[in-house]
Amino acid sequence: MNDRSTHSTREAFIAALSELMEAGHSIVVVFADTTKIFKAPDAFLARFRDRIFDVGIAEQNAVGIAAGLAACGLKVFVASYAGFITMRACEQVRTCVAYPGLDVKFVGANGGLMGGEREGVTHQFIEDVSILRTIPGVTVVVPADAHQVYLATKTLAEIQGPAYMRVGSGRDLMVYDSSVSFELGKIRVVRDDGDDVGLFANGYLIRRCLEAADRLHALGIGARVVEVHTLRPLDVSGIRTVLGTTRAAVAVEDHSIIGGLGSAIAEVIAEHGAGRLARVGVRDVFPESGEALALLDRYGMAISDIVAAAQCVLREPGSAKYEICGKGF
Repeated sequence: MNDRSTHSTREAFIAALSELMEAGHSIVVVFADTTKIFKAPDAFLARFRDRIFDVGIAEQNAVGIAAGLAACGLKVFVASYAGFITMRACEQVRTCVAYPGLDVKFVGANGGLMGGEREGVTHQFIEDVSILRTIPGVTVVVPADAHQVYLATKTLAEIQGPAYMRVGSGRDLMVYDSSVSFELGKIRVVRDDGDDVGLFANGYLIRRCLEAADRLHALGIGARVVEVHTLRPLDVSGIRTVLGTTRAAVAVEDHSIIGGLGSAIAEVIAEHGAGRLARVGVRDVFPESGEALALLDRYGMAISDIVAAAQCVLREPGSAKYEICGKGF
């Protein structure tokens, strides 16, 4: 697939939501002056005008309204920016929705550096997954591309309780073709070239892991590329299987290395047996704005960084080469 082949994850969400609402499900949606960023068509807004609530730039209010609607027996989707849901309205998500276990699904746009190239640090959200992982009972999903978002939306509509789905900028690179399914709570082994290293990833970075696997193969290193699109419920059994059949692991995410996918893999290693892990992601800094793919390279998520992390973690601990391998892997 061409590296520039794109389709909007935001539009995919709206397409799935429209079909669900058309089918008669008791679904309503709350926007926070975000109908335009989600590219909600005028026909959609007119067709469901009695089931769409746009509260303006007031995310805390949006979550409070969503909680009230859910308490009345409705299934509610809240669509806004990832960071505004998880930071500006964090208390409302925790106390008004998660604590009572209400059926509210949060959809956060501009997840990661890939999402914030136009608006800079205030709209680049690299903390959202880690924040939601600390709140009990919230399903957390990071689909790979637009079609996976479409399928994940329909899947989340079928389960009860709070959930969060991360989507991108609206110019999102494709990972899979439309024949690939989505199974909540299960890892997916995308490619298996051997048992040297497991490359765990989600979102678009799965594609970079596949390219890294090619380079590693040329170096005589067999990589297993594993998608972890569901951070809660985490497929601990599946992750343990990969960890138990490979020599080491690399976690790759468009997110802070603190609290996200890398931390989840580290927790499995710590609690269920020995293992070695390198984390590839944003390393405790506020990134600059810029062209999306270039930002990934600048902040340590280049294909070469994934290869270097794999080589690093496979070396013996304590060796000189291990100690100096770059970027704090």
